[in-house]
Amino acid sequence: MSAVITLEKTNTMLEEISGGVCAPLGFKAAAMQVNIRKPKKDMAIIASDVAAAVAGVFTRNKAAAAPIQVCQQHLQKSSVARAVVVNSGNANACTGEQGRRDATAMARETAKCLGVPEEQVWVSSTGVIGQHLPMEKILSAIPDLSKTLTNTGSSDAAAAIMTTDTFPKELAVKLSLGGKDVRIGAIAKGSGMIAPNMATMLGFVTTDANIPPPLLQKTLSRANAVSFNRISVDGDCSTNDMVMMMANGLAENDPMADGSESYLHFYAALEYVLIKLAKTIVKDGEGATKLIEIHINGARTENDAVQAARAIANSPLVKTAFHASDANWGRIMAAIGYSGIEVVPENVEISFGDVPILKKNFDIMLDERKAKEVLLKSEFEVNVNLNQGEASATFWTCDLSAKYVEINGSYRT
Repeated sequence: MSAVITLEKTNTMLEEISGGVCAPLGFKAAAMQVNIRKPKKDMAIIASDVAAAVAGVFTRNKAAAAPIQVCQQHLQKSSVARAVVVNSGNANACTGEQGRRDATAMARETAKCLGVPEEQVWVSSTGVIGQHLPMEKILSAIPDLSKTLTNTGSSDAAAAIMTTDTFPKELAVKLSLGGKDVRIGAIAKGSGMIAPNMATMLGFVTTDANIPPPLLQKTLSRANAVSFNRISVDGDCSTNDMVMMMANGLAENDPMADGSESYLHFYAALEYVLIKLAKTIVKDGEGATKLIEIHINGARTENDAVQAARAIANSPLVKTAFHASDANWGRIMAAIGYSGIEVVPENVEISFGDVPILKKNFDIMLDERKAKEVLLKSEFEVNVNLNQGEASATFWTCDLSAKYVEINGSYRT
């Protein structure tokens, strides 16, 4: 059990706990090996004992996969959910009407086995695009999954949703709201095809907090915008990106109201969970050896700050320089210049960690030895001051290595 953590902005006190998505009261999970593509756990169900308020954020890719379409339909029909069924190895994307029927069949069979309405079951897939699901394997596995749901199943579920990830990603925290213990748990996956423009490849968040569905949706969207929407591994936006959050109210805290003290603490805890998971996704980027935190300060607006940070984070030239520990600040300037924001290049200042690289009026401060010491670290910061205003933003990215090409050059085989 870790020590209590205090989040400075809101003075929120929380504790990291074990259990992942099963840490909140009333949530269970199960996973099993179906051999959809590889011999590994590749199917999972996460379920709530009672109806839970539900929220979701989805990819903006116009070629959104069939499961995304089904979840969006279910969210329109119902503001509550009981479960999500998910598979890895096959994305069920670009599969047309058959793909939509298959995604619907996954939700329907899960709902039947759990004895809940079909629209209260979400469905998610990740893996190879353009192949139909092996539905006989999947549908025959769902009854067994439904029977083996347990409050210790989070780690298995986290492993089951992995594709090229090298380690499972899960986290849970506990905080007190109005004298009641409230828990937030989450699992996520993502390693490549990460520049989500909304979320990550897949993320599932649970809480036993009592929070109404409209506020839950607003809260997830807001936290997602500063976490999963601020990461980049390779600049690609997946067809299957989604984050789902369920809140079943079993903590029995008073219903939260937007702006209340309890809500501010809850939001801070959720943001903490999503940012920490987002950073682990970048750290586990395909072929990545470094986690880079990009801070943009002095922007005219937050949108400008985000746009500049995203350009730096997505630049293959910047990322390959980071891989080689080359202090090539000119590539950062070039990325800012083509980012689309209004910028005065003479005003830009850059530092790596606390080592100044560039001051105003192109005053080059670069000390190659000191800069390299920073860039050789497995985690470091890049600080950019545009000196145009008061807005700021933080983004996370990784280096780009030859291993990334190797992994993705043989992804289907």
